[in-house]
Amino acid sequence: MIKILDHEKIDIAESIHSVFQISYAVEAKLLGVKDFPPLQRTVTNLLESKTSFFGFFLNEKLIAVIEIEPFPYVFHICSLVVDPNYFRQGIGSKLISFILNLLKGNTITVETGLANEPAITFYKSFGFNEVKQYDTDHGIRKIKFQLEKT
Repeated sequence: MIKILDHEKIDIAESIHSVFQISYAVEAKLLGVKDFPPLQRTVTNLLESKTSFFGFFLNEKLIAVIEIEPFPYVFHICSLVVDPNYFRQGIGSKLISFILNLLKGNTITVETGLANEPAITFYKSFGFNEVKQYDTDHGIRKIKFQLEKT
């Protein structure tokens, strides 16, 4: 079940943080980095965030989260994380499909580490196209994708 998350409630923010920590630890390892900014986000950061969070629940347990930030004329997927215990079960696909349906008629962007081949393959499978690559201050080469939803 997918539902919007009220991240301004401490218990919800803590649940989001927990899924972020275990999922982003896997991505950091995949990218070969120790200083990975998503792992530095705190519960307080989540409580104060101006983004929107949607969660995937299994047996009332939050196991995946997608975070969306609106900009003029575009929506940006800030995060899409799945608890590693539930990888390769189609949960990420369900979340992205939900968001793509919700944001019909909008441009949607997303970024990931260039070395994150599973994420690149995933986004391309939904029709996202590469628009640029760049290096971050943390030494991570990133790739940005865009999808025009009509």
